[in-house]
Formats: sequence, C-alpha cells, structure tokens
Amino acid sequence: MSNSMSGPRAIDHLVLPVTDLETSRERLSLLGFTVAADARHPFGTENACVFFADDTYLEPLAVGSREDCLEAARTGNVFVARDQAFRFRHGEGLSALIVKSDDAAADDQLYRDEGMSAGSILSFSRQFRFPDGRTAEGSFRLAFAADLRAPDFFAFSCQRVNPIPADRGALLVHVNGAAGLARIVLVEENPSDFQYFLETVLDQRDVTAHSFGMSLNATNAMVDVLTPEGFLAHYGVALGQTERGLRGAAVVVAATDLGVTEAALAANGVGYQKIGARLVVAPEKGQGVTFAFEELK
Repeated sequence: MSNSMSGPRAIDHLVLPVTDLETSRERLSLLGFTVAADARHPFGTENACVFFADDTYLEPLAVGSREDCLEAARTGNVFVARDQAFRFRHGEGLSALIVKSDDAAADDQLYRDEGMSAGSILSFSRQFRFPDGRTAEGSFRLAFAADLRAPDFFAFSCQRVNPIPADRGALLVHVNGAAGLARIVLVEENPSDFQYFLETVLDQRDVTAHSFGMSLNATNAMVDVLTPEGFLAHYGVALGQTERGLRGAAVVVAATDLGVTEAALAANGVGYQKIGARLVVAPEKGQGVTFAFEELK
C-alpha cells in the first residue's frame, strides 16, 4: 500500500451489528467478556465494545437514533448505509473487518485505484468512558473498501487520529481468559473469488489454499475464508447460506487457558461444543455469529 505501513496489516476491530446493546451486553457477559460502557457516534449508531490486550476489539453496534442514522445514510455516510443494509437483510451478525492505518487518505486512493472503494472517507470523534470515571475523546478517519459481489460484508481501514489511551485497565480483563483475536472466519462458496479483495485490504499476497478454502495472515490474526461445508466441518454450525458473496461467520478469540474459558461458559449456563482444539458457541441473539475460543499460542 502507498502509506508508510509495510507488510501485512494488523486487524483493528470487527463490527457486529446487534438488535440492541442491552441484549448484546447481557449475552457477551454470559460468554465471559467485560463490556465497556455504551457510547454514541455523532451519526446515530451506538456501541458497547469488548477490548482485548492485543489492541484489537469487538464492536457490537446498534441504532441509537433512527432519525440520525437515516440522515447520515442519505448524506453519504458509508458506515451507516452499510449497517442499515446489513440489518435489513440479516438483523445481526459480523458485517465488517477493519485494519489499522496510519494514512486513511492513502488507503482511500488505493481502494479507488483498484476499483474497490465503497465511498467517501469518514472522519469523526466520540467520547470514551473508562470504568474509573475518566473520559477521553477519540478521533478517527475511515477509508472504505467493498466488492459489489459481497453485499453482506465490507472492510475499512481505521486511522486513529487522536487515539483513545491504550491502557484501558479493567476493560482488558475477561473472566473467560480472552486475550485477543485469533482468527476471523468468512464463508463463501468459492473463496478464491475474493482473494484479491482480501489481499488488497490486508496488504498480504501470501495466501494458503487448502481443501476447505484459503487463509491469509494479518499481522495479529488469521483471516480464513471457508466453504459452507468447511465451516460445518471446523465449527459444527450449518449456515444455510444460499446466496453467493463473502459472509462473516465466526469470531475466534485467543484465550490464555481453555480450562478457564470452559469453566466460565459452564458457570453461566452457556452451551458449547468441543471441536478439535476449540470451544465453539453457536450464534444467539446479542451475539450474532458463532464465537469460538482457541488457546493462545
């Protein structure tokens, strides 16, 4: 890419559209995650994030003000417009993969040059509230990439113009032992059809092909694209997918000790399967997609 970052990109966070933050907070807490306070975007969406020690996070996203969201989408806000389209088709799930950036403008130009721009750059600020009462304002600049063949999934780069302090204290401590993202799992009937899109977003040309799809390494996590059959074999969940296009299917979290994770799930009455070296939790309301846990390597 044309900015100063070289080599594979790092994953910044994942967007998880949910029906409402209260339900999502309850469900994620049952899974053993510590969930941050609710926060509102200036364009009507709101989130309650799960932060990890590896400087990645999950962003459960809800609609805080329908009127503000409609106006934002009408005036070209790609983030809100894509979120509305996803909700219309699926309600909840995994809608976007976000990579770290130090120059969103350069990323935007690259996406345009490669024919995969999803729209104009978005710059905004929002307040962040720490558990101890401290507040900080974070400012961000986003550049969007999409493939028209994949209406249910997109990507963007995130430049933290005014970063929120990395030391988030108790928010980084999770009862389930979660330490970071291990892998992001997408599903498509023919994974290689989206190889170039993901290569461009991740700035990674080293692709591992296998019998169930393909895998690409980001700096801090793996991105797997599996066939529906491959996803069933690896995660024990049938998606029932009938349409083509990339689809967010699973979030795989790295945990320090799977024994601790299993105890946390059992204590909260959360059903799970043991599939190989993973603990797999099927989708539920407020969670949206399959969650799986792997032991940190």
